[in-house]
Amino acid sequence: MGSILSTSDQRRDTVIASAISAFARTGYLGTPTAKIAEHAKISTAYVFKLFPSKEALFVVALERCFELIVHTLNAGAEAALDQSPDGVLDAMGGAYAELIADRELLMMQVHAQSACDVPEVRRALREGLGQVTRFASSRSGASDEAVQRFIAYGQLCHTIVTAELDAVEADWAHALTAGIRHPGRKETRTA
Repeated sequence: MGSILSTSDQRRDTVIASAISAFARTGYLGTPTAKIAEHAKISTAYVFKLFPSKEALFVVALERCFELIVHTLNAGAEAALDQSPDGVLDAMGGAYAELIADRELLMMQVHAQSACDVPEVRRALREGLGQVTRFASSRSGASDEAVQRFIAYGQLCHTIVTAELDAVEADWAHALTAGIRHPGRKETRTA
């Protein structure tokens, strides 16, 4: 039997989803808390009741982003026909590529990288990257070198998707995108 969320828990989840959407569009510095409240259809005061600061809200949104990434990697690993370390990493990569076709989670990571001068954001980004790396390593059983390549290709995927390099007809772009699969671009979701 599933648990029933209280109204406060439901609003908290709504605010986090709205924060992911808003921060993904305009980043940490460019997103006022009032914009997130407006998107969530609640008052700014209530957002501050749930989260003491915009920084705290961004960190929780980033943590949710990494939870979704690990969940997606796990689903990819579970669906892998080839359960060898390379097969599992490949399946996780395919699942991640599907996930970032919806650019919100991708852009949350990009904006977190650009806001690393905020100590709590930097800490949350490090913890999220650590969580993903530890999961990829333990679930796949792959070597450290293979996991490093997996994470590096993920970062390359970020660049390819954000800069839409797969649409660039130039040798240098083909060199970067060769052999890397990217599902079609999806519209960002609205909560």
